[in-house]
Amino acid sequence: MYSLISVLIVVVCVFLALIVLVQNSKGGGLAANFSASNQIMGVRKTADFLEKATWTLAGSLVFLCLLAAFILPSSGSNTNKSILDSQIENAADPGSMPSFPTTPINLPEEQ
Repeated sequence: MYSLISVLIVVVCVFLALIVLVQNSKGGGLAANFSASNQIMGVRKTADFLEKATWTLAGSLVFLCLLAAFILPSSGSNTNKSILDSQIENAADPGSMPSFPTTPINLPEEQ
C-alpha cells in the first residue's frame, strides 16, 4: 500500500510541475494562444482550468503525503531495525572480555 501511495505522489508531482510550467504569471502561457473570444475554451476558461488543476493537484499532494506518513511501516517490528541497533544488541559484554597479559615478554638479545 505504501508503494502505491509513493507512486501516486510521484505522478501528482509530475503533473503539478507540468501544470505550473504551462501557466504564465502575466496571463500568457497556454491561454495566450486563444485570442478569439468565440472559442469553446477561451483565455479566461483556460486560466480558470489551470488554476483549479493547480489547487486540486496541490491539495491531493498534501493529502497523499499525510496518508503516506500514517501508513509508513512502524519501526517497532524487528525486520526494520537499523544496523547500528543490531550491532548494539549483538555486542559482547565488556566485563567478559579476556584481559591481555600485563607482564613483559622476554625477547632474546641480539648479538
